[in-house]
Amino acid sequence: MTRARVLLLTAALGPLDYRVPHGTDAPLGSVVVAPLGPRRMGGVVWEDESFGAPEPVGDNRLRNLFEVVPVPPIAAPLRRLIEWTSDYYLAPPGSVLRMVLPGAAFADARRPIIEYRATGALPARMTPQRIVALEKIGERQGIVRELAAMAEVSEAVIRGLVQTGALEAISVSADQPYPEPDPAFAPPDLSAEQTAAAGQLRDAVDAAKFETLLLDGVTGSGKTEVYMEAIAAAIDAGKQALVLLPEIALTEPMLTRFAARFGCEPVAWHSGLRSTERRRAWHSIAAGEAKIVVGARSALFLPYGNLGVIVVDEAHETSFKQEDGVHYHARDVAVMRGHFEGLPVVLASATPALESLAQVEAGRYRHIVLPARYGGATMPDLAAIDMRRDPPDRGRWLAPPLVDALADRLGKGEQSLLFLNRRGFAPLTLCRTCGHRIQCPNCTAWMVEHRLVHRLACHHCGHVMPPPRLCPECQDEDSLVACGPGVERVADEVALRFPEARTAIVTSDTLWSPAKAAEFVDAVEAGMVDIIIGTQLVTKGYHFPNLTLVGVVDADLGLDGGDLRASERTFQQIAQVAGRAGRGVKPGEVLIQTRVPDAPVMAALVANDREGFYSAEAAARKSAGAPPYGRFAALVISSEDIDVARRVAQVLGEQAPQTKDLAIYGPAPAPLAMLRGRHRFRLLLHAPRSFDLQGAIRDWVGRVDWPSKARLAIDIDPYSFV
Repeated sequence: MTRARVLLLTAALGPLDYRVPHGTDAPLGSVVVAPLGPRRMGGVVWEDESFGAPEPVGDNRLRNLFEVVPVPPIAAPLRRLIEWTSDYYLAPPGSVLRMVLPGAAFADARRPIIEYRATGALPARMTPQRIVALEKIGERQGIVRELAAMAEVSEAVIRGLVQTGALEAISVSADQPYPEPDPAFAPPDLSAEQTAAAGQLRDAVDAAKFETLLLDGVTGSGKTEVYMEAIAAAIDAGKQALVLLPEIALTEPMLTRFAARFGCEPVAWHSGLRSTERRRAWHSIAAGEAKIVVGARSALFLPYGNLGVIVVDEAHETSFKQEDGVHYHARDVAVMRGHFEGLPVVLASATPALESLAQVEAGRYRHIVLPARYGGATMPDLAAIDMRRDPPDRGRWLAPPLVDALADRLGKGEQSLLFLNRRGFAPLTLCRTCGHRIQCPNCTAWMVEHRLVHRLACHHCGHVMPPPRLCPECQDEDSLVACGPGVERVADEVALRFPEARTAIVTSDTLWSPAKAAEFVDAVEAGMVDIIIGTQLVTKGYHFPNLTLVGVVDADLGLDGGDLRASERTFQQIAQVAGRAGRGVKPGEVLIQTRVPDAPVMAALVANDREGFYSAEAAARKSAGAPPYGRFAALVISSEDIDVARRVAQVLGEQAPQTKDLAIYGPAPAPLAMLRGRHRFRLLLHAPRSFDLQGAIRDWVGRVDWPSKARLAIDIDPYSFV
């Protein structure tokens, strides 16, 4: 082959033709480095017929490839998945390829990397930044860029600490092989129901054919132990297994559980890895040496050398939907990867998404049910606290029945969990003199007070600022008040009511790494925590046998905003957090604070009527033509110039296709009308499932001339409507 078509790691271009230097072999799937203008850019050799045919270029005008990277080629099934993802989600193929080939793919795993760690010596001149950096780095290590990010200082501060001897260089090899998991190391003692379910999963792995299996078990039924048997079957067959988790904070506890079952920890893949760890993991995965991989949604696109099964744990979780860049849903793409690779996909959940249950009803997914908790544990008793009849004391957020239940558990030496899906101390800060509300300067969102770190923060763009002493509007002093509760405010109330209680606040602000999550789990299991106050992070996967009480502080919070999945999401969240109670020998109790106890979702939760709730929700969605029985897509136009964004949105609206099966709403300002300094307008599309939504959008958008100042984000099957 003298020429090769290469898909480059850029969203701006499709495939380009290059000359293969004499004596070089570059078969399909080869990872290469090619020239693009004055730059060197990675890419993959692709089929000529894919992504449309570019204009033919004469051999004399072709530029030579720089090199073929010595890594395994990207296999045909993964190339087909990239094409499908690009086509379905209307994303540039180069953007999808970037998830397959991170920078670690091009780094030589045999060459050591120089990292830095603290020596314990302090520099002669200690600046405030150096003090903060050394405190935050602690015993961790990494390259200069990583240490600067974790310490939230500039790279110059880190280099200064290196020069003074406060940080020392160490050589780290990324070529060291991972230990081999042993499928026979510690097989679990399964119940009869678990054994039957595990047998079905093992048979599916042994068959080595595509199939999607919905492992539907109540909280505490032992789903993890069951799907571990499918993983054991894959290892027995000499293949790899992938487990996707919705949050990286769950990674460390899951690694521990896998180590107990297989004798060694699996390979982790998530955004918290150091460069050395990422490079080692990528090369081991591509070579087929990493037998078990546990990771966040990005692990789905890695080039596994010999994949045998994919497990999507907590498959109902909305965090599997990517909201930036390529707007893919990892659950759905996992099923498609199983299709292209010819292997089984296991979706595990105690509260499956309506989309998954619809696929079961249509006969496309096999339904495996675990109806009871493992080992004689019983489901907790649920009760609603009507906040209209039992309101909290003035200025407090916990109703008297919940306070009494907390006191009872403290007296018995048992643990409790308070759930409120709102980070920080208070969601709104306003002036009691003039009514001014402090808003993010970059987004159409209120600044959230985080009293533990004395900051106001925007949860959309990350902007932080100290709480002002004077009202920015009227300049009145001491007039700013925090409105509404966040977990920090509930923790303050717990400390006032129960000063002897040991508490832990669990949010993405406090459990920002797998290591922090592991510290939290160890503290709870050691009995060093009496009351946990947390957000949705505590609803997933944790198993604390001595936790017997769950209190849902504001159960109605998720029902606001008009989201089509609001009821389903509220049901899932509360059912999941309720499932943390009574997982051991002691029975559990769940108290749900609500102002609408008669709402269908609350009534279904208290009555433990999952089937009735899903049946009613499905009927409502079907009559509205909403997913999974219809389709939505969102087109969001954004620009730093509001006039540019508005004008492009109007032009797009004027050229909208006129088709009876396609309803188009807008353009209108997006619910979050400004995000990260960009003004946003949205068009929402609604169509039947049979309608070619992608084709209509592709033709429509292609007719519009886009100014350089405007961007278009296309979200197929949106989960967030802001």
